[in-house]
Amino acid sequence: MDKITVVGAGNVGATCANVIAHKDLAREVVLVDIKEGLAEGKALDIWQTSSINNFNARVVGATNDYLRTKGSGVIVITSGVPRKPGMSRDDLIKTNASIVKDVTEKVVKYSPDAIIIVVSNPLDVMTYTAFLASNKPANKVFGMAGILDTGRYRAFIANALNVSPKDIHALLLGGHGDTMVPLPRYTSINGIPITDLLAKEEIDKIVERTRFGGGELVNLMGTSAWYAPGAAAAQMVEAIVDDQKRVLPVCAKLNGEYGLKDLYLGVPVKLGKGGVEEVIQLNLNKEELKSLKDSAASVKKTLDVLDAMKLF
Repeated sequence: MDKITVVGAGNVGATCANVIAHKDLAREVVLVDIKEGLAEGKALDIWQTSSINNFNARVVGATNDYLRTKGSGVIVITSGVPRKPGMSRDDLIKTNASIVKDVTEKVVKYSPDAIIIVVSNPLDVMTYTAFLASNKPANKVFGMAGILDTGRYRAFIANALNVSPKDIHALLLGGHGDTMVPLPRYTSINGIPITDLLAKEEIDKIVERTRFGGGELVNLMGTSAWYAPGAAAAQMVEAIVDDQKRVLPVCAKLNGEYGLKDLYLGVPVKLGKGGVEEVIQLNLNKEELKSLKDSAASVKKTLDVLDAMKLF
């Protein structure tokens, strides 16, 4: 790919750009930020590792210059105010929706054919905001959440069982945050169901820790996580650029799948050069489906806040 843009040169955006560059996913990686010199500085720092880490992707930065992003094939939006201790995801909506709308309109102006990946929080409603602002088909606008959440889930399982995280396969559904729906029934260690290896009480503890995984890090550091979110977004970019047809949990627009429509929610999809090429419907049991519907109801409440802003 010729060019990939990451908007927002904070911790998440810079980490994402760094991973994208290391994987040589594009000839050029552009970092854009509103703060003077920040994107240029971080881009220069990353580029100076090219000979050390053996990659060719040119990394450049720009302050509010969206012309520099022209012709991007994939755009990752990480812009917005990070969550602070004691702040709910809903508290972020009024500030971040305006930011995401503005950024989306600017990047689409110069890269009308780009696929857009949203990382900004609150994730589900910010992805919907970008969809509305972009006037693009839903398969070209989606959000990163499930890969991060499953990454946390798998890390906790690896600790509990003292096994390699590489052998753990897991899936989560629903909104990003406290209402996510982990699926132990679809969790295995190299094909062995987790229910054969851990007691229900232990699994429940891991599920609960995963649900509040973001809050745990905020409480520890005073700010949101960045290594795992940045790497998760980069994995989505890689699946698109290399047309990998990966089955990954993604915040995608639903049009009747799981009995839900007109909202963005975490579901397994096939991810390739066309973006979301298929939403995969699992045969959920009653309890799992109820949890998913409850999560959807929570997301719809955040959409009500967006609607009340009358941005569109």
